[in-house]
Amino acid sequence: MAEILNHPLISEHYFFPRDGYFENPFWVDCGDARLACSYHEVDSKAKTLIHFHGNGEIIDDWQGDFVSLIQKMGCNVLLAEFRGYGQSTGQAQLGKMLDDVVLTVKSLNRPASDLIFFGRSVGSIFAIEAASQFPQAAGLILESGVADVKERLLLRVEPSEIGVSVAEFESCVEQYLNHRRKMESYPGPVLVMHTNHDGLVDVSHGQRLYDWASGEKKIKIFPRGNHNDIMYVNAREYFSLLAEFIDLCL
Repeated sequence: MAEILNHPLISEHYFFPRDGYFENPFWVDCGDARLACSYHEVDSKAKTLIHFHGNGEIIDDWQGDFVSLIQKMGCNVLLAEFRGYGQSTGQAQLGKMLDDVVLTVKSLNRPASDLIFFGRSVGSIFAIEAASQFPQAAGLILESGVADVKERLLLRVEPSEIGVSVAEFESCVEQYLNHRRKMESYPGPVLVMHTNHDGLVDVSHGQRLYDWASGEKKIKIFPRGNHNDIMYVNAREYFSLLAEFIDLCL
């Protein structure tokens, strides 16, 4: 059933990888692919924020100021890369990318209670998967996240195009990408950030993710900014919220 998610048309229509380069990657071995992640440590005993970036982005885009600011909040940072993106090998295939999440998290050899997962845009799919696989994680942050993956996939691919029925497609998504079930099963603190004017992932997705969270939770719907400039337009409040949330998780 998971092979449905690895269909080439889903990869072609849904993911937009590009190449990149930085020195000394933190390699994660996923068997048929190697992920070129980037690890930044301030203290081996500190908690680590694992950041899953958005579509069309690579971790090269997140090096520098973002890492420095998170480090100042007392966290190590692992910028997680996807197969087929940046310097990573392999192809961007949704089913395999979900499987890569566990290997990425385990590569740090840290207890889940020392980890905070952060997912931006399509990266929310993998951060939510991480939280469902490691429910003892210290926290979960979702920026411009996706609540209904089926809705997003059907914007670009019809089940008939990938050789399956609507029922088979829906069953597959329900099995592997039920975000409501995953959010409800994660007991830790959750921070949701979205904008009212998100033109790619409607603000209703952020509201649903917040509503489904079962533990301590906070939502911020910014009145300014769009999907791709939410951080820049709201930088002061954005990083203040992150600092407050991370302090809660420490």
